[in-house]
Amino acid sequence: MFQWLLRVEPELSHFKAGTYRFTPGMTVREMLQLLESGKEAQFPLRFVEGMCLSDYLKQLRDAPYIKHTLKDDSYQTVAAVLEFEHPEWVEGWFWPDTWMYTAGTTDVAILKRAHKKMVAAVESAWEGRADGLPYKDQNQFVTMASIIEKETAVASERDQVASVFINRLRIGMRLQTDPTVIYGMGENYSGKISRKDLETPTAYNTYVISGLPPGPIATPSEASLKAAAHPAKNTVSLLCG
Repeated sequence: MFQWLLRVEPELSHFKAGTYRFTPGMTVREMLQLLESGKEAQFPLRFVEGMCLSDYLKQLRDAPYIKHTLKDDSYQTVAAVLEFEHPEWVEGWFWPDTWMYTAGTTDVAILKRAHKKMVAAVESAWEGRADGLPYKDQNQFVTMASIIEKETAVASERDQVASVFINRLRIGMRLQTDPTVIYGMGENYSGKISRKDLETPTAYNTYVISGLPPGPIATPSEASLKAAAHPAKNTVSLLCG
């Protein structure tokens, strides 16, 4: 059937190399037209908000048909490829979304797309932020958004949570938020944190350090970026619940 149709319609013989998805019920003509069109199969890769870059890198390793070009999964390697000045700033700077790709797409290409969109989203939120917020730069802004993201999964609470942390910064109170402790523990975190963990110094433990940690602790959602840019207006410095 293929050979006969190609003799009758030779224009269908101009196949384009690639990976294609044939669906049940397709006719021979439809298959040949697909091969001639060059419309390759697309595969989804979901970056979920609240996750870390290490999670995304594992997803990239496990996803089918991706060409792996990163020499390793260290943050330093990603920072070098994407030209970050500080490796600790890599965390949190990849937009959470479902990224579609074709076979042979590189891991770096997907990371660059996600990073580019996050940069645009951060710049937009940063430019429209409320006056008087205690952020020195966009990295601190994203860091706050990431803390908000990990502190609550309830979208309607985020501006209130943002207000609490902003007020703590303003009065010189430590942020004292468990997600920063967990992030600072790294692989030592076993699912629970103890009083000793709260008292153990790390660069991210906000029970020990003053102010914000040196970089984000997760990927913030759009809602958390908005909350960090427009916290609720109050003087509350305690979290309840």
